[in-house]
Amino acid sequence: MRFLIDADLPRDTAVLLASYGHASEDVRDVGMGRAKDPEIAEYARERGSCLLSGDWGFSNIRKFPPQKHHGIVVLGVPDGATGKETLDVLRVLLERPDVIEKLAGRLAVVDKGRIRLRPGL
Repeated sequence: MRFLIDADLPRDTAVLLASYGHASEDVRDVGMGRAKDPEIAEYARERGSCLLSGDWGFSNIRKFPPQKHHGIVVLGVPDGATGKETLDVLRVLLERPDVIEKLAGRLAVVDKGRIRLRPGL
């Protein structure tokens, strides 16, 4: 899968994704580090990328209807979480290739111990 990494995630996110065989692009590397959420979501959609963020704003399905995107993943990490803690939450998703293959058209909220999908599988 191809992911677009939001600016609120650690730089090592791309390395972790690659270690699981996924391609990625970081908004900071394409001049969108300070872009508004709708611009980031549109950029991901146009490129066929699943958006990966820690920003709860992307979990608003009225603002970002999942069916119009190639997947939206929000990592549920507390404010002040370390990069390692954030990547540990991402690993919860990466260890589930069966979920990853079905992300298109869905919102996934990933916490340390679970993945919630909307719409469900």
